[in-house]
Amino acid sequence: MTIALTWLGHATVVLDIDGVRLVADPLLKQHNGILRRRGARPQRESWSGADAVLLSHLHHDHAEPASLRMLGDVPVLTAVENAGWVRKKGLDGRGLLDGEWMPVGDSAGVSVRLVDAVHRSRPMPHRPNAANGHLVRGPSGVVWLAGDTDVYPEMANLPVMAGAPIDVAVVPVGGWGPRLSPGHMGPGEAASACRLSGAGWGIPVHWKTLHVPGGKSFPRGWMDSAGPHFEEALSREAPRCRALVLDVGGSVTVPVNGG
Repeated sequence: MTIALTWLGHATVVLDIDGVRLVADPLLKQHNGILRRRGARPQRESWSGADAVLLSHLHHDHAEPASLRMLGDVPVLTAVENAGWVRKKGLDGRGLLDGEWMPVGDSAGVSVRLVDAVHRSRPMPHRPNAANGHLVRGPSGVVWLAGDTDVYPEMANLPVMAGAPIDVAVVPVGGWGPRLSPGHMGPGEAASACRLSGAGWGIPVHWKTLHVPGGKSFPRGWMDSAGPHFEEALSREAPRCRALVLDVGGSVTVPVNGG
């Protein structure tokens, strides 16, 4: 039994688990407002056929209506407040209540619930500001997609919420600039989050992709440093958790449950 993940840049992750395809925080166009994408846009075959979208929050580098529409008429699983905004865009916003597990796809046994994310910086006046992560569980195991968040002690309770150990943690390690505002994790904080959650594998996201115009080269190398720094920090903070550092567009199949 396996879990497969593809990182399409920034926070966009395609998760294939037990016959179900989920796409997290899809940014599928070349650019997003003022933010520039380094490299080519994701190819359709890498994200098509989604059964549902996992939407962590409504900041523009995570929630883009045009990209959401490209995925078709599929449920968008997010906080109740954010689901209303999604529905106003003509999409199928589904707000999950606290502790609610929602079945997804046609394959029996795959379900999703929301978990906390501490991300209160940069509130938006024109969109709701709720933030969350997601737990996905199926016969093959459990995946935690943290969303944008600070580290918080209750991450240690995630296995209890899931009813099983966390097999894979998808954690943000950077941003679209060299400095992070509150409500984000850098490489060290992301490694601590993996330790708290007890995850077996850690995949860094939210780095290497977006930048403001003219900002990708100053300071030199900032766009490419967070992933390797996460791997180093993880070896110190959580040596039982193995890092899987993907390139943009890269995929990995994670053997779990003895697979």
